[in-house]
Amino acid sequence: MSEDPVATVGGAVVAVAEVDEREARLRNGPRAAALPHPGTSEGRQLRRWLTQLIVTERVVDVEVAARGLRADNAPTESEVLPGVTARLEIGSVTAAALARPAARALFATVTAGVEISDDEIADYHARNPLRFATAIAGDHGWRTPALVGPPLEQVRSAVAEHLLGAARRRAFRDWLDARREALVRLAPGYEHPGDPRQPDNTHRH
Repeated sequence: MSEDPVATVGGAVVAVAEVDEREARLRNGPRAAALPHPGTSEGRQLRRWLTQLIVTERVVDVEVAARGLRADNAPTESEVLPGVTARLEIGSVTAAALARPAARALFATVTAGVEISDDEIADYHARNPLRFATAIAGDHGWRTPALVGPPLEQVRSAVAEHLLGAARRRAFRDWLDARREALVRLAPGYEHPGDPRQPDNTHRH
């Protein structure tokens, strides 16, 4: 098993063996049947994705240590990523990294200053008047969508929570992208899965 690095994070080596171990863990897990075969284009993309996760975790660890953060009071995973849409917003690698309490503690610190204005809340409600409307109770337990949106004051807190969560995820994603750009160097063959310069990227226009 080669010990050539797949990447460095702040000069610290990420060895091939670490990617091998992560892949082996997945292939011995309950979802092994859903994984692409090793050596195929999709299999190499899986290894690139795992490399991204490893280097992201390393970047998080560097930042957590530098800031002296503790995970004791970190928000829960469901608070940071309340649903599928939130995971899509922030990206699969970052979403996976946020499974760790230390990463969520960092998320809370990095995004502590994010705010949403009253104008943003009012504008969102004007554009999406039914977004937080309560469904209408019908016969036999059925519920139908509301036809009229509630007044802003009735749903202000729900709109604010929704917008603030999205803004925090966007801010953390942008901040983490910048830190990865500064700290991470990837070896040939272990580029980002979406890098159009690598041969296994199948996203074409």
